[in-house]
Amino acid sequence: MKNRYEALLVLNTQGKEDTVKDVVDRIEGEFNKEGAEVEQVQKMDKRQFSYQAGELDSGYFVNFIFHADSQLITKLRSKFKLDPEVYRQHYQRLAEKKDKQPRAKKVAAAK
Repeated sequence: MKNRYEALLVLNTQGKEDTVKDVVDRIEGEFNKEGAEVEQVQKMDKRQFSYQAGELDSGYFVNFIFHADSQLITKLRSKFKLDPEVYRQHYQRLAEKKDKQPRAKKVAAAK
């Protein structure tokens, strides 16, 4: 059964600000190649980190919402760990998207 997940990736775009779209498209292709169904991609722009933990002081944040098997998360995590353009990654399972059903209109009882 496929669950709905959210992946927040921080990309290392230092010196490569022109190629951000290409990197995001390549990573989306990696999700699709591994069997995930990408529902939405949110490019959240470049942001400064609140503190500098490594060699970078800022990163380009991208949020992916996708459907995948639970075993695929481990595979994606290990794959992106080896990718030099992915600086940080975080995965979270989301609740299933509920379809909006039209609400029944309340009819006032006439007296």
